[in-house]
Amino acid sequence: MDQAENQTRVTEFYFSDFPQFENGSLLLFIPLLFIYVFIIVGNFMIFFAVQLDTRLHNPMYNFISIFSFLEIWYTTVTIPKMLSNLVSEKKTISLIGCLLQIYFFHSLGVTEAFFLTVMAIDRYIAICNPLHYAIIMTPRLCLQLSVGSCVFGFLMLLPKIVWMSTLPFCGPNQIHQLFCDFEPVLRLACADISMILAEDVIHAIGILTSVGIITLSYIRIIAVILRIPSGESRRKAFSTCAAHISVFLLFFGSVGLMYLRFSVPFPPLMDKATAVMFAVFAPLFNPVIYSLRNKDMKDAIKKAFCPQKMFSVSGSP
Repeated sequence: MDQAENQTRVTEFYFSDFPQFENGSLLLFIPLLFIYVFIIVGNFMIFFAVQLDTRLHNPMYNFISIFSFLEIWYTTVTIPKMLSNLVSEKKTISLIGCLLQIYFFHSLGVTEAFFLTVMAIDRYIAICNPLHYAIIMTPRLCLQLSVGSCVFGFLMLLPKIVWMSTLPFCGPNQIHQLFCDFEPVLRLACADISMILAEDVIHAIGILTSVGIITLSYIRIIAVILRIPSGESRRKAFSTCAAHISVFLLFFGSVGLMYLRFSVPFPPLMDKATAVMFAVFAPLFNPVIYSLRNKDMKDAIKKAFCPQKMFSVSGSP
């Protein structure tokens, strides 16, 4: 009988880096739960505020609302399982569940990267070519860009996930990460995984292409803004772009730390900290950036979720 047939096939993985309940995991569970609720509520408020306020029915805010909707699912793929692992004795996930977590987490992340790129191009046209903005950014083109970003985002990684599902897992089953990810899972496969380096290169090309397009767009945008004679117009343009640049730096900065190292190992603690940064903290700041730094968004949120009649009770006869 072949040796491979004598090995037990792994059907579930164990997350080895979560503390036991009696070792203070509750202290981590409460802030993580608060962060998750804040992300969900904040992004839902942004999404519905844009949909309900006709003043925000333009390409920029439509892209922001879709990005916020994606953020809800992006965090839902990983954080609930992390919360469960903090308070349960059985910190496991099935092989199929692990592959699905990898697929949806990265597909949503790639889709968000496409949207950030589209949003940068949208701002470039609006500020650098304002007279032709309405002609170029038509509702039809915006719909095509939105649908195309989602379709490409979810198709790009499908072949790799299908390939991973055919790999034999027959050895250790401990994942040394806070959630399922490509490299820690592939390291457990009982097969040649030299393809990892090639995948790292593909990830790097995709990330650097988006970063290059966004960076060049905002360099040109800033140059044009600096030439605006009106101080008020210049301030408003800078305020709008500052929110986009902040999200861009948070998203691609954390993703770059995680996936542009070409299999160079980080110390375990830094590895976990980087994962938490792009899976938890980057999504945490996005609702704050897009709502508190934007007067139109704040007004739309107040209008949608704080009706005026709530504040007129004391003045009623």
